[in-house]
Amino acid sequence: MKTLQFISLFTLALLGCKDFSKPKYTPIVSVQIHDVIKDSLLNIRALEIEDDTIRAVSSIGDSYSVDIRSGKVNINRVAVDTINFRASALVNDHYFVLSIGSPAYLFKDHELVYTETHSDVFYDSLHFWNSMEGVAIGDPVDGCMSVLTTRNGGASWNKVSCDVLPLSIEGEAAFAASDTNIAIVGNQTWVATGGLSSRILMSHDKGFSWFVVDTPIIQGKETTGIFSIDFYDSLNGFAIGGDYINPKSKHSNKIRTSDGGISWEVVAQDQPPGYRSCVQYIPNSNAKGLVSVGVGGIDVSNNAGESWNHLSDDGFYTLRFLNDSIAYAAGKGKLSKITFN
Repeated sequence: MKTLQFISLFTLALLGCKDFSKPKYTPIVSVQIHDVIKDSLLNIRALEIEDDTIRAVSSIGDSYSVDIRSGKVNINRVAVDTINFRASALVNDHYFVLSIGSPAYLFKDHELVYTETHSDVFYDSLHFWNSMEGVAIGDPVDGCMSVLTTRNGGASWNKVSCDVLPLSIEGEAAFAASDTNIAIVGNQTWVATGGLSSRILMSHDKGFSWFVVDTPIIQGKETTGIFSIDFYDSLNGFAIGGDYINPKSKHSNKIRTSDGGISWEVVAQDQPPGYRSCVQYIPNSNAKGLVSVGVGGIDVSNNAGESWNHLSDDGFYTLRFLNDSIAYAAGKGKLSKITFN
């Protein structure tokens, strides 16, 4: 009896030490693609999902709303003039869209809330910390990256002074390729730059102060650098890019951090995939599952980016997860439902 009691207590002790809080990650091996919208005029780089609604905006100013449950699609024009939108955010049913080029236009629910005119203006990405506070980033103006913040739910936006931002390096900018230049976890923020220099701007206090770190990703030309960044939690992050005029090159185009972005390492060196415009962590994957998309197709990593499997040649610009097995992706001519198995 004493022996049985000892075994039982020992077993309970072992079970008590084991962490059951993290779900087991099942590796992804295949993908199914179903087109939700198909139109040769479609060109989408900004895509959002909130609850059962998908919102997207195109390079010609059309706004798309898709009810996931019914499949119903609504199309509206954001503004009278055709404007190229490549950044958006969906927060508590409020939809924000931000244009590239000058003048820059930022709309909240079709109401113009910010505009900026400068020969160098070019906004790339938009994200929110919470329902009241958000951030947008763009190419350098007057020596530093353009950073906009709101503290009142997007009703108004203010440009952060270069006095509190790291100075840009000549030829450093950002890419409006997939609206994933910004990653946010809690109050922490990471902004990816690219071009002649490709670095990470970081803030630990929702954009009140900033610092910058170097990265080992390929850089040195206007067409190189980080095109997309994502963080699974406050420590584990991944960035992808390459050279979009040499999309088959796989050299130093995938980097990873495990210390919150302070240091980065190249992974899967000279291994597929080549240039990709978007990378996203798979939900509930314990920072092991990653999906990347680009004009070259869809790829998955089940080991935190160490190696990748090519799942499809279907090209997309951007992707967002609905849950750990379903995502929606958009690109030239289509918006599609992606089911991972």
